[in-house]
Amino acid sequence: MPDIVIMFFLLGALAGVAKSDLQVPKAAYDTLSILLMLTLGLKGGLALHGQVSWQLLPEVVVVILIGIAIPLAVYPIVRKLAGLNAADSASLAAHYGSASAGTFAVALAFAEANNLPIAPQTTLYLVLLELPAIVVAIMIYRKVTGSTAKASAIWHEALTSRGVVLLAGGLLIGYWYGPEGSAAISPLFLGAFKALLALFLLEMGLCVSKHLNPFPIKHWRLIGFALVAPVILATIGISLGVLLGLPAGSSLILGSLVASASYIAAPAAIRGAIPEADVGLSIFASLGVTFPLNVLVGIPVYYQMMEVISHL
Repeated sequence: MPDIVIMFFLLGALAGVAKSDLQVPKAAYDTLSILLMLTLGLKGGLALHGQVSWQLLPEVVVVILIGIAIPLAVYPIVRKLAGLNAADSASLAAHYGSASAGTFAVALAFAEANNLPIAPQTTLYLVLLELPAIVVAIMIYRKVTGSTAKASAIWHEALTSRGVVLLAGGLLIGYWYGPEGSAAISPLFLGAFKALLALFLLEMGLCVSKHLNPFPIKHWRLIGFALVAPVILATIGISLGVLLGLPAGSSLILGSLVASASYIAAPAAIRGAIPEADVGLSIFASLGVTFPLNVLVGIPVYYQMMEVISHL
């Protein structure tokens, strides 16, 4: 059976398709997303407490290079195959090069439920994938359009996004204080992790239903990309994880992250940096197609894929 949190995603999607009056107030959703990202950061920081060493450098470098390579590959693909303009292609490149905190949370829950070993630094993958892709995609657009915008402005846009601040901040706080120093807040953040994730996925299901009803068949080429790209990217991510000798849970999470697409940090950054882009189109692909694919069937499939790759 799928993890129970997935059922909340399906509940939200079905409620939206049925045009129910169910809705999560914006203030509640904002609170949920803040709590979820802080929790993910804290979990990673607590796991890293006393575990940081130079041995982490190779995988940190590899993850950053992944974040750089994906937008460089995605931009020309969606520009030619999906027929998108430069602004929308750069937007898609940023979304797919960056990563989804929701997918990370589901992959983490899946790995923990299956007792897969997870390295302490695994949360770093999410933080490291958020920044490079957004910056590279914006730079691609600036290069293509001949813009003279300063690189410092681009970095500021990426570094100060809500997702990056919460994830990186939670990770640093968890690392500094460790399990003993964070004992007072652990019940709220760590004890309620699955409950927070369930409510977050309920809202994600409602959001997905809005993008799929009515189904935008005119964007069939983009839909095809959003369905095929995650499988290819997951294969690359898992293969790199196995080559780096990562534990099974970390390899699965890395593959799931590489296969995911951002719908929180990237939209905020792209709206400010590339106002000409139709961010709604990118959100449709990332949240309406790729996210459901990953959380409903993708992660279990990637787990089987990882088992095959690790025995090659």
